Amino acid sequence: MTVWLLGDQLHPESHVLDDAERVLLIEATAFADRKPYHPQKLGLVFAAMRHARDALREAGYDVTYRRARTFGDALDAHFEARPGDDLRLMRPPSHGAAERLRSLVESRGGSLTLVDDDRFRCSPEAFDAWHDGDGFRHEDFYRWMRRREGVLMDGDDPVGGQWNYDESNRETPPDDWSPPPVPRFEPDELTRETLDWVAERFDTWGESTGFAWPVTRAEALDALDHFVEHRLSPFGPYQDAMVGGESALAHSLLSSSLNLGLLGPREVIDAAVDAWERDAAPIESVEGFVRQVLGWREFMRHVYRRTMPDLVESDLLSRSRDLPPLYEGEGTEMRCLDEAVSHVYDRGYAHHIERLMVLSNFASLYGADPRELNEWFHFGFVDAYHWVTTPNVLGMGTFATDVFTSKPYVSSGNYVDRMSDHCAACAYDVDATTGDDACPFNALYWDFLDDHEETLRGTGRMGLMYSHLDRKDDAELSAIRERAATIRNRAREGRL
Repeated sequence: MTVWLLGDQLHPESHVLDDAERVLLIEATAFADRKPYHPQKLGLVFAAMRHARDALREAGYDVTYRRARTFGDALDAHFEARPGDDLRLMRPPSHGAAERLRSLVESRGGSLTLVDDDRFRCSPEAFDAWHDGDGFRHEDFYRWMRRREGVLMDGDDPVGGQWNYDESNRETPPDDWSPPPVPRFEPDELTRETLDWVAERFDTWGESTGFAWPVTRAEALDALDHFVEHRLSPFGPYQDAMVGGESALAHSLLSSSLNLGLLGPREVIDAAVDAWERDAAPIESVEGFVRQVLGWREFMRHVYRRTMPDLVESDLLSRSRDLPPLYEGEGTEMRCLDEAVSHVYDRGYAHHIERLMVLSNFASLYGADPRELNEWFHFGFVDAYHWVTTPNVLGMGTFATDVFTSKPYVSSGNYVDRMSDHCAACAYDVDATTGDDACPFNALYWDFLDDHEETLRGTGRMGLMYSHLDRKDDAELSAIRERAATIRNRAREGRL
């Protein structure tokens, strides 16, 4: 029997390795030829796999590492060497992946045994036993998971008497606040060799220099320690803030390690809770972090699993425009959008409010095809996988589906102004809706509400927004539509 480890299943203590006779890792390149992936994403995945190979060998495993164009090509070589081999694989979360891999193995005379994915705390069986309704509500799931896992609980009640501290976690940093240092993991010889190979081998999008992501289990544990010691305390109050020149603020930067399997969800949750128990971090910050890992990350996995493939086949608002050139890194005078795109281009990363309220917000208001935006997130972010981006972008980010959201997360420039320092130094006037120097978000926002009124007015949480729209007379609405059309034309031509 051979354990087949995929490139995002790299935890050295994963249960799939129990009693393993041999380990197989396949470094396939065909997937990376299909999209212009960020070089730091490809470098991270391939370097992490190569380091995991070496670490497993040092731990005494018999490891076969095959480099090929496709999984099929590598499996041809594997079964030529080991005819009829039985492979054991941790079930991948991407839709249809397990069935495709089983077919590849069985068509070559082997067999494939699938085991549970221990990179998550809630198994499909547990979620399906809990969820017996039609809709998906994150808050219900989160509270159930807190009780199930015994995290931040006092008996059957949440510690502190509150399930969440969102109202305390929407502050903007004072002018004299400096974010904690960003951990950097300088590439060793193997990682540098991998990054050079990626740069030569693939057509990519993004900056290849400055790579500093954890690629080993030891580095990922150091990143976790660094977060808990330096970043966890200010994470809570400033998690929704945006500051010019800062791509990380106090965010954990652990998502890439979690999604590669270098860290397990329970160990990062326990580390954060331990900091609260030691009075080293406030409950507001710790609960906010737990909510993201134990709540949202697990929830997205199951929403994706339960709603695919329908999730990607429709758009409630029927948008079809191409993403404008500014998402390719061509620049814009909109400071918030330029900052967010630059962060992705430079590091393959932007934090969750930049993702939701700048990058997705603009694409939604502009009318971009949500599936095209999803592709951009998928190839541009170091922590992105299909099961991650698809529900986040198509549900939360663009309201292409309402399976777990009750309204689109769109806003005018007012939200960006409230949560950032971008607007004060922007070429556009955040207080103006029409006119050549008016913030593009403003006209696009009101035009979006007007254009999609038939679909959105009746949704439960849109009443207040439409009450404001109702106060605008025909002349003002005409000016808004004209300004929105101008913005879309300029954005499409790369002149925004």
